[in-house]
Amino acid sequence: MSMRQGESEADVVPKSKRPSDSAFKQQRLPAWQPVLTARTVLPTFFVIGVLFVPIGVVLLHLSNTANELIIDYTRCTSSGGITCADYLQENPGKQCNCAINFTLTSDFNGDVYMYYGLTNYYQNHRRYVKSRDDLQLLGQLSQTPSTDCAPFAYHPVTMEPIAPCGAIANSLFNDTLKLAQGGVDIKLLNTGIAWPSDKRVKFRNPEGNLTLALKGFAKPIFWQHELYDLDKENAENNGFQNEDLIVWMRTAALPSFRKLYRRLDQTNNNYAKGLKAGEYTLNVEYRYPVVSFDGTKRMIISTTSVLGGKNPFLGIAYIVVGAICITLGLGLLLIHMRCSRSSNMEMINVNPHTQYS
Repeated sequence: MSMRQGESEADVVPKSKRPSDSAFKQQRLPAWQPVLTARTVLPTFFVIGVLFVPIGVVLLHLSNTANELIIDYTRCTSSGGITCADYLQENPGKQCNCAINFTLTSDFNGDVYMYYGLTNYYQNHRRYVKSRDDLQLLGQLSQTPSTDCAPFAYHPVTMEPIAPCGAIANSLFNDTLKLAQGGVDIKLLNTGIAWPSDKRVKFRNPEGNLTLALKGFAKPIFWQHELYDLDKENAENNGFQNEDLIVWMRTAALPSFRKLYRRLDQTNNNYAKGLKAGEYTLNVEYRYPVVSFDGTKRMIISTTSVLGGKNPFLGIAYIVVGAICITLGLGLLLIHMRCSRSSNMEMINVNPHTQYS
């Protein structure tokens, strides 16, 4: 140990790594540890079971009040007799049209929503989740996008920066789904489908004219339309504030997921209360390839309940946990009673005579 001038070796106090003599550091604080006995464990199991089972039944009932119809259109057939999945494999980047007739067996009352669902699609992959430029999505355009966007940062031919860049934006779902009844299209709304907080905070358009602001930037390679021309009917729904884009950019946690696509326009008197039971047609403009990675595509029509969309998982989980707790409680109770009886019998059978010297 080095010494300063004027100090003797005796004056230097060596540093100690020993903790200070406090109740906290020396672990002398008072502690409580539960003693697990039959009187404490068995009531806990029964209370949890008695509470969880009825809660699960209520949740399952509320979930079942929501109506839902799922149509898998992965291999829908075009008018030419070929499946659209096969057509896209032979003609990448093209469009295939198909129609699927279906029947609603009951009325879908209340607010009606249309979702698209994908399976075997890993949006939660680490590199995929990171592949975006958040500053760009806030309307702060730069000629040098974030390095996280590579290899979808620059157009491979023109070398212009891509807006929006990254793998998430490049793989934007671009099928067009339409509902019809009796040959007449049912109006569906493409606004009000994104989280208000996302649209207000995370996604903004650059100031000024959107077309001029995006001059010098290329659209993502997989896109058919420019960023400023995603919605030809509503100019406010273009650019980074396009709600289809915002919904897609919120990545899913699981490989099988659904995302909100459209809302039923209930200003029409025929559909003011929802969709009535009857014959309908799903018209699909098929552009999104999924067969190459063994994925599937679904269209979901659903109403909502007090808990949101139809999802029986939470109710089933409560019922299963409650049933397991009751079963374990009964099993442990029988074991406890049997062991207690055996102990009592052993005490009775003990020899009462005592030898004295």
